[in-house]
Amino acid sequence: MPDSVTAAVVQMTSTADVERNLSSAEQLVRHAASRGARFVGLPENFAFLRSEGEPVPEPQTLDGPWVRRMSGLARELQITLLLGSLPEKVPFTPERAKDSRVYNTSMLLGPDGATVAVYRKIHLFDIDLPGMEHLKESRAVRPGEEAVVGKAPFGAVGMTICYDVRFPELYRALVRAGARVLAVPSAFTERTGKDHWEVLLRARAIENLAYVVAPAQVGLHGQGRASHGHAMIVDPWGAVTAQVPDGEGVALAELDFARQDRLRRELPALSHTRPFR
Repeated sequence: MPDSVTAAVVQMTSTADVERNLSSAEQLVRHAASRGARFVGLPENFAFLRSEGEPVPEPQTLDGPWVRRMSGLARELQITLLLGSLPEKVPFTPERAKDSRVYNTSMLLGPDGATVAVYRKIHLFDIDLPGMEHLKESRAVRPGEEAVVGKAPFGAVGMTICYDVRFPELYRALVRAGARVLAVPSAFTERTGKDHWEVLLRARAIENLAYVVAPAQVGLHGQGRASHGHAMIVDPWGAVTAQVPDGEGVALAELDFARQDRLRRELPALSHTRPFR
């Protein structure tokens, strides 16, 4: 494995216009690669985004047109590409005949365009905060059940999506399974994002002595839905090493795995965990 990799997080404003979203994603990924990024992350719902819980008109298979297009891009640029998430069509079964929900699925693609790992979002965003639109992701999305670590050319990536970041036990399980990088592609709400986004990302990095790579949605996506933005990369000491402050764009940082190894030796907290009741 290499001692380091240059990573990039993409920040974009996706809407219900799929072609516009895919074209924007392509341009931003190309821009990141032109600046030297070998690992590029797209945000949650990069190809389609509107109000939470609304039905998805174009659920995709994992070899569908959206994935094929991004796979070709990864292969052309010879990069590892994180598809933050897309609405995955659930295979038909008689017991699910009346269930039109999709999975909210993240994919890791290798430099050859092949699928390295697939993760289906476990924790769904069902909240009812005063003064906010009632958000219930589970109306349109089925929860996943498995924690996933993808084996990228530069090391192991623990895959999560947005609301997962509030559940630290998932991240500890990913690190125990070998993850050195924790991916958190998101469409974090404006209201919660301004207070919690950076704090949660830095906490997940510090407690696991891991790099956190968090691509993000930003701005207004449609009726009643807007995202906080501030896509960022956080190092294992909890420092924000790259950030997109506003608007669409990319931010790059080096993931220095030799430094990560040193920090884990000097502060061996991961080996000090103890079972308790």
